Amino acid sequence: MKESLTTGTTSAVTELCYHCGEKCDKAAVFYDEKPFCCEGCKLVFQILKENGLCNYYSIEDTPGVSWKSGKNARKFDFLEDSTIQKRLLDFQDNHFAKTTFFIPSMHCSSCIWLLENLYRLNPGIKQSQVNFLERKLTLSFHKDIISLRGVVEMLSSIGYEPKINLDDLERAEEQHLQRSLYYKIGIAGFAFGNIMLLTFPEYLAIDASSLALKELFSWVILIISLPVFFYCSSGYFISAYKGLRSKHINIDVPLALGITAFYSRSLVEIFSHMGPGYMDSFAGLIFFLLIGKIFQDKTFAMLNFERNYKSYFPIAVNIPAANGESSIPLAKLNIGDRFLIKNNELIPVDSVLISGVGHIDYSFITGESAPVVLQAGELIYAGGKQIGSTIELTATKNVSQSYLTQLWNESAIQKELKQNLTEFSAVVAKYFTFALLLLSLGAGLFWIQFGWQTALGVISSILIIACPCALALSTPFALGNALRILSRNQFYVKNTRIIERLTRIDTIVFDKTGTITHQDASEMRFSGEPLNDYENKLVRSLTKHSTHPLSISINHTIPGGDVFPVDSFTEVESSGIEGFVDGIYIRLGSAKYTGYASEEFQADEAGFSSSVFLALDNRIRGTFTIRQMYREGISGSIQALCSFARIYILSGDSEKERTRLESIVGKNIEMHFEQSPFQKLEFIKQLQAAGKTVLMIGDGLNDSGALKQSDVAISVTENTLNFTPASDAIINGAMLPFFGKFFRFSKDALLAIKMSFIVSLVYNAIGLYYACTGRITPLFAAILMPISSVTVIVLTVVATTLFAKRRKLVL
Repeated sequence: MKESLTTGTTSAVTELCYHCGEKCDKAAVFYDEKPFCCEGCKLVFQILKENGLCNYYSIEDTPGVSWKSGKNARKFDFLEDSTIQKRLLDFQDNHFAKTTFFIPSMHCSSCIWLLENLYRLNPGIKQSQVNFLERKLTLSFHKDIISLRGVVEMLSSIGYEPKINLDDLERAEEQHLQRSLYYKIGIAGFAFGNIMLLTFPEYLAIDASSLALKELFSWVILIISLPVFFYCSSGYFISAYKGLRSKHINIDVPLALGITAFYSRSLVEIFSHMGPGYMDSFAGLIFFLLIGKIFQDKTFAMLNFERNYKSYFPIAVNIPAANGESSIPLAKLNIGDRFLIKNNELIPVDSVLISGVGHIDYSFITGESAPVVLQAGELIYAGGKQIGSTIELTATKNVSQSYLTQLWNESAIQKELKQNLTEFSAVVAKYFTFALLLLSLGAGLFWIQFGWQTALGVISSILIIACPCALALSTPFALGNALRILSRNQFYVKNTRIIERLTRIDTIVFDKTGTITHQDASEMRFSGEPLNDYENKLVRSLTKHSTHPLSISINHTIPGGDVFPVDSFTEVESSGIEGFVDGIYIRLGSAKYTGYASEEFQADEAGFSSSVFLALDNRIRGTFTIRQMYREGISGSIQALCSFARIYILSGDSEKERTRLESIVGKNIEMHFEQSPFQKLEFIKQLQAAGKTVLMIGDGLNDSGALKQSDVAISVTENTLNFTPASDAIINGAMLPFFGKFFRFSKDALLAIKMSFIVSLVYNAIGLYYACTGRITPLFAAILMPISSVTVIVLTVVATTLFAKRRKLVL
């Protein structure tokens, strides 16, 4: 660092630190005409300024974390240990690594901005992403430029030291916070009961001879109330302070004002010898607010819609068996189990390669598609995709409940998100709170003529009873329940924002092969020079390594069990497959791919429109003609969708399939045949250029580009790990005929949110009316506030569930 950046002057004037906002206890350290409480905070500012990141301070005033503790140069020596590195890193190769840290000091929007711009601090940081609710930072870095220790030291130098503990520190933190809340409830309850007991002389109107006793009790009551105000209610003041410091009015601002008004009113009465004030009601207010918080937390826990890997990936993995191979659910894959991965299939768990050659595409993790060649005995990380022939692996870890879903949510290609309902509800809540403050001020000015005690009571009741958090929470809970219901119906949506986007879709594009047709159900005929048993075994051996629907159809149709090993297996998108089987070079695919130009072997039977040419040692032997079977019920589903959106079908098959397809789905559906992957992509772009919001549904094999380009992408799977990571949702192929119900249900969820908004506004209007007219006490308001939030949230959950029953999505 430059010398000019390491000098500063000191001053004895009391200042607030420009970086963290804390008081400079003894002497402020000045740099660039700005005060800092310590050299550490000054150093952080210097780093940010040197890298052009001072926008950090424009998002919020004094957003930083205090750095008075300084740095210990040997503190992170343990991160040099390779064993510890393996436990901390989610992924690593020769040049690249990925890890996730728990950052307890993350607390505001400025923290998010800075932590997601770490690449500007060090070119070794490739990408960083924040999960603010869980205080987690996931980052990717180049090992050639910066080490794991260097990453941790850089985070520590800017005030965001990771809490590194291999025994799940985050859960311990949550338990500590929960215990603290119970302590506060206990203290508030103790104070509430004892203050009521000590207030009896006031309630019973004891005569003047007991005035001294009454005054003594008033001072005892004051002492008992101190921990209630300074400890039990501290959370509301801290939250309100942080909100105001960031120039944001949150729900705790009016609560803090109400609590302060209530307590101040009682203090005035005690110090003026007028009586004990309303300390019993004040303690009861805090007690019921905290009880309400527990009530809300328990309700939220019961209505928790977070999904784990079983929801996102409810698919099977193939394992070796005596008769070839069989499938088991992914959740049953344990450490030490052997399993098979075919071409284009995702590796679901960290594993060791047992047999075969791995050509692993880690673009799902790194964004770089160049495959890594791995030999037997080498480690393969979850999230990689095999490009080539089938490999056999042994699981070295259990399937992670978060890693695969984290990868899916952080896939390299992310679509731009427009303003959504969640953001809208947060804006409504903010302005509602601001309007609430104005209303309480106006009501207070009106009631002041009847006495300041009455005015304070009305103000306190208004600030407490109207809770805009119901507005802010109704959207995530409604969509969360909708997401859970869809998952139970084997339609797995990445997040709630995708459900919102589904409601805006006006154009739906279906791929044909493997999407509206079965991937493994078809009729097949072979035309040409007949194949003997040995040649059939060669073809079956090659097609075993492919997950394309036509390869699966051929493999399932040819009888036999055992197969030959395959060398140099290659699959070319939308063209075919090839490889050496028992020393014989085989090609299967299109006429152009196999080098065949004649139409001699083309079949004319109705519906046998998919042709796969076979060449053995560069000699054409014939054509597999396949009649694909359409999914039962797909016709009704597509026709039902026509009332909501314009429908298109794209296919790589020839035009002669049009007549059969029109007889199934109707002539009102626009169809395009002989479409290459590039043409499918261009078709989506043309629709979007015309102002359409496009949903693409495909199997991800020959249409991955179109899926990535579309506004919402749905990948169809059939018990395999073959899907497009950039897709926004996964649907089991058997459930595709019911997609019309899912699409309509997404609109029902939107209606449930609007209903909850109306109910919440009506509830608050009634409550505010009675509060403004002085008919509700602050204590009663404290009981009603959490009930209002839970009522609205339960309403959204019940409404979405009833809509689901109406669509027959739940029993």
